[in-house]
Amino acid sequence: MIEPMLKVTGLVKSFGGLIATNDVNIDVAPDEVHAVIGPNGAGKTTFIAQIAGDLRPDTGTIQFAGSDITRLATPKRARLGLARSFQITSIFRDVTVEDNVAMAVQAHDGHSFRFWREARRDPQLRDPARAVLKQVGLDHRCDVVAGELAHGEQRQLELAMAIATGPAMLLLDEPMAGMGAEESARMVDLLRSLKGNVAILLVEHDMDAVFALADRITVLVRGRAIATGEPHEIRDDDEVRKAYLGEDD
Repeated sequence: MIEPMLKVTGLVKSFGGLIATNDVNIDVAPDEVHAVIGPNGAGKTTFIAQIAGDLRPDTGTIQFAGSDITRLATPKRARLGLARSFQITSIFRDVTVEDNVAMAVQAHDGHSFRFWREARRDPQLRDPARAVLKQVGLDHRCDVVAGELAHGEQRQLELAMAIATGPAMLLLDEPMAGMGAEESARMVDLLRSLKGNVAILLVEHDMDAVFALADRITVLVRGRAIATGEPHEIRDDDEVRKAYLGEDD
């Protein structure tokens, strides 16, 4: 049996009297797209923030690539191969598209931005940056200032920056947020092209995208994982339909 890339066991996080994640157990295989869905307030973003290291769980364990990372700082998790995108696009808006990705390459290599002016001309940063931009379909936008990109292109750029760090796993928090139908379709195609090359934990409200991409789906409701299974199993689960999909028998 293949060891999971990510294994989460008994994860609990409370804020006062609110239990945001309630004994959550999830595992993600090295080549899997595992989606986490649920209504607003289900605890999805809190869950992924604990995986990334932005929040520390009250109890439970997080194992990544065979190591216990439960108490590990966020930068150290990133160096192990965890890369995260956010609900709100996080890019350097005042520099070019290529600059953004080159800085991600530089950060992955462990260098500071102190010498960025000189580094901008470094082919060891430029060449891999251009290769990643070609991979995500933004190579024709290299010299555009990032803040001038359309919303969907900015989300593509954010994903390019994550890919440029050479991750073993992507944590994607609503990558389709705010996109129109055509932009969402392009993002689905892009994420599909990554399948098998990197593990992906996907939090997403767009159910068409989820069912198009996910190998397995976990449903969170009020912080509790009520079901995990393949897409057809989730579609046919009565508890899921009542609690989340809004269907009654």
